[in-house]
Amino acid sequence: MTEKELIKGCIREDAPCQQALFEHYAGKMMAVCTRYARHRLEAEDILQEAFVKVFDNLKQFEFKGSFEGWIRRIVVNTALKHHQRKYFSNEQIAVENFPDMPTEPMAYATLGEKELLAMIARLPEGYRVVFNLYAIEGYSHREIADMLAIQESTSRSQLVKARKLLQVQLEKLQRVAI
Repeated sequence: MTEKELIKGCIREDAPCQQALFEHYAGKMMAVCTRYARHRLEAEDILQEAFVKVFDNLKQFEFKGSFEGWIRRIVVNTALKHHQRKYFSNEQIAVENFPDMPTEPMAYATLGEKELLAMIARLPEGYRVVFNLYAIEGYSHREIADMLAIQESTSRSQLVKARKLLQVQLEKLQRVAI
């Protein structure tokens, strides 16, 4: 069954098509959810809410562009709305005392995807959301500011602070590796 046939089956509310669509995309979208959630149960809630929206809005998909990209946008927006309901606030952590030293390349060479995602997950919520939107999803600071109802300068500041915290984590990892 092609993707188009699968989508049309879901629009007709054909349960096997809906199940197949969910099973095909749930794993990739769960990875997106985990980047925005603090723990697995929260990520599962976001994923479930996002797929409800996907099925409710399938008729609006115009078969132009990537269907996976369309779903990803719904998942990201759902995750952001989830955080706004939790009264998203810009966290203030003193990062002024962190050194601005470059990290040695060896830390990057030994860093795997799981370790990097774990480091990102340890960031304070505001930093993590901005970092994910900018560095992973590819949104501009203007788009992030609009999505989160913050100033562009706040988005930039949160990104800089997130990078500094990640740099500190990398430096600690480097010291352990030596």
